[in-house]
Amino acid sequence: MASRKTKRKKQTSRRTSSRKVPPKTSKQKKLTAGEWFERLVALQARLRAPNGCPWDREQTHATLRTYLIEEAYEVLDAMKSGDDAKFANEMGDLLLQVVFHSQIATEEGRFTVADVIREVHEKMVRRHPHVFGEKRAKDAAEVLRNWEQIKAEERAAQGRQEHGEVEKKEQRKSLLDGVPRGLPATMEGLQLTRKASRAGFDWENAQGVFEKLREEYAELLRASDEKDAAKMEEEMGDLLFAAVNLARFLQVDPEIALKNANAKFARRFREMERRSAENGQAFADVARAEKEKLWESAKRVERQAAKTEAVGKR
Repeated sequence: MASRKTKRKKQTSRRTSSRKVPPKTSKQKKLTAGEWFERLVALQARLRAPNGCPWDREQTHATLRTYLIEEAYEVLDAMKSGDDAKFANEMGDLLLQVVFHSQIATEEGRFTVADVIREVHEKMVRRHPHVFGEKRAKDAAEVLRNWEQIKAEERAAQGRQEHGEVEKKEQRKSLLDGVPRGLPATMEGLQLTRKASRAGFDWENAQGVFEKLREEYAELLRASDEKDAAKMEEEMGDLLFAAVNLARFLQVDPEIALKNANAKFARRFREMERRSAENGQAFADVARAEKEKLWESAKRVERQAAKTEAVGKR
């Protein structure tokens, strides 16, 4: 059934660390990317057909939302692993989600996967006038400014089409339009501050953002001292937003940075559990002071392993 990960697949992926994409058979080599894509589209249509897969037939845009997000994160994880076979595999799973959603839309007479491809192709040509037109861009920053301007013009044109040539003032679009509200909070904050920056609303340097972070931290401390739950939530949000803004300024993706921090915490916690078990104790029963020692020990082991790996790569 489409989109589901089997235990066998996951076990295989773990065994193929650093493995390159396997060579294709002579028959496979004769097929172009377009031909393989057509086969994938036909396959998904077959799975959704009356005599296809019961699970695939039950799916809707709503039920597939979790898989779409999952696949995107698994692509990031595979990208970081250095395993090309795993990377290609997960990219395929993400592509399948596009095909799956397009097939559902096709069945409902709304759009087809060809419309999806045409739309993005035309958009990329339209938003790269410095490549496909006569306009020139001296650097990447100018490309991004032009990109935002073209997007704003596209939204304005869409608004005129939807509401008529004369738009009311309240119907005018914001420069922040286009940031999906369904994004994880860190990604949403990153995109909002990025758009504001491109419009010229930004700090002059990182020092200003650091000062803002300290300011928000102090305000959160005051709210905590006052035990004002609503204020604490607000100030915590402001502190996190400032941290996201600082990440953008330092050219760090906050979502990826936090995912890495989560993974690091999980590794160290599991190491503490392992050491506790070796000592014949359940981790929950270990005294607080001893837990702190286990944590410091787990950190040292991890750092030493990282140093050894770095030396081995030289």
